[in-house]
Amino acid sequence: MKLLLGIDYGTGGCKVTVIDEAGSFIGEASTEFETYHDHPGWSEQEPSDWWNALAESLKKLAAKGVDLKSIVACALDGSTHNAVLLDAEFRPVRRTIMWTDQRATAECEALKAGWGEKIFSTCYQMPAPTWTLPQMMWLKANEPDSLERTSNVLFVKDYVRYLLTGEAATDRIEAQGTLFFDMAKGDWDRELVELAGLSLEKLPRFIEPTDVAGHVTRLAAEFTGLPEGLPVVCGSSDSAVEDYGAGAVEPGDLILKLATAGNVNAMTAAAHPHPKTLTYSHIVPGMWYSVSATNAAALCMRWFRDTFYGEWGTADAKAMAVESGNGERIPRAKRVAEGDALAGVGTGNLYGLIDAEAAKSPIGANGVFFHPYLQGERCPYWDSNLRASFTGVSISSARGDFARALMEGVAFSLRDCYRTLEEMKLPVKRIFLIGGGARSPLWSEIVANVFNRPVSVPQPGDASFGSCLLAGTGIGVFPDVKAAVAKCLHIDRTIEPDPAAAVKYDHLFTCYRRIHDALAPTYVQRKGDR
Repeated sequence: MKLLLGIDYGTGGCKVTVIDEAGSFIGEASTEFETYHDHPGWSEQEPSDWWNALAESLKKLAAKGVDLKSIVACALDGSTHNAVLLDAEFRPVRRTIMWTDQRATAECEALKAGWGEKIFSTCYQMPAPTWTLPQMMWLKANEPDSLERTSNVLFVKDYVRYLLTGEAATDRIEAQGTLFFDMAKGDWDRELVELAGLSLEKLPRFIEPTDVAGHVTRLAAEFTGLPEGLPVVCGSSDSAVEDYGAGAVEPGDLILKLATAGNVNAMTAAAHPHPKTLTYSHIVPGMWYSVSATNAAALCMRWFRDTFYGEWGTADAKAMAVESGNGERIPRAKRVAEGDALAGVGTGNLYGLIDAEAAKSPIGANGVFFHPYLQGERCPYWDSNLRASFTGVSISSARGDFARALMEGVAFSLRDCYRTLEEMKLPVKRIFLIGGGARSPLWSEIVANVFNRPVSVPQPGDASFGSCLLAGTGIGVFPDVKAAVAKCLHIDRTIEPDPAAAVKYDHLFTCYRRIHDALAPTYVQRKGDR
């Protein structure tokens, strides 16, 4: 059996997926890695962690019975905006500043004042801390030695691909995430590159997402378990690849993403630059997509899991006793015997426990609201001062109310993002829900009701699956990228909105926005107090 491997680098971890040439799912595995927050608003990652996470994920895949030697091609995707600064020997100069980092606020204000018109007309975006350009300007002002020692610049998936093949390159969709790429010319803009403190000679050459970028070297084969000489296809940014892999390949398709970040992506036949959205080329040649994005979606759930359910991850969790309504301590074994649904949730399925508790809370979470601004916010506010909050908490609020409020708050944040696309009058024909959060039946139902539209969940339909399709297209298994989707993608389920629930959520969304409007000024004041 000939297999295709997709390697996805999301913000929180590495996921690998394998399909066969007919598009059938064979297996998947993932490994989380750390994001370092040394100062408020900072987000950095260690490039070596990405490489180790790939080896660990492939090891897990092999342990599940997937024959790595049967893989005939692989492709990669990764979160964008993240410049990996490398010396002359392609060794990392420093940790990589991630797209969630918010330190470059002052640089963005300077760019808007002096370069805003030039940047928007050239790059189709407005400056924000998420982009590479202001990040590099911050380094130029605060760590000039880092830029001086930089001889080469790659991006997350390109750096890992370099470690696999020894070949340095990138694709133009990835380059669009820098804020120094000329959209019309399809090339780096020298003036903006130099503004970033870099030079054209330090930037990689361009290849297409379906081009074979190189082949797995002997050393990389020994480290990863992949076959030596394996063709490695370029790939692209995770956002572009996951939209494509989810089946959003026609104008009018809309993606709702519940991954580390949350996206509302509208597929279009032409570019529609807007000051409050992001604009990128699509994997399908000639198409584009407009992005309205929130910084934290499933990231909020991961934080919530680790903060409020940490005890369930301990070694003795299975024996844990819980307190009943009358104060009695009931051992877990007894709870299982008596049919307690929550007791049956294993330590490896904390999200199932959270779902079960959230499901016990009614629509509106008994008055609790959550705003998911754990790392400031992008669309529609572009306000790095915002912070997350639970409001409406009372003495009767239960942990399940907080869990449901979090799910509803993220869904409201996605709808808040969608308001900008509505103002742009971009047509919507089909909605696809993707990301780890889409695995939750409750969360998927909440999203469908908040948007009051049918929502389809593709299978597998994530970025690693999209990279599998690019790998197959790159070596000729599929004639083109659209044919690959048509052959391999399936819809797992479609959620129809509940009209009564949709009416309630429409009212709650109004309350959600009023709370944002009331709290936003206080975060600016608190920043001044610090």
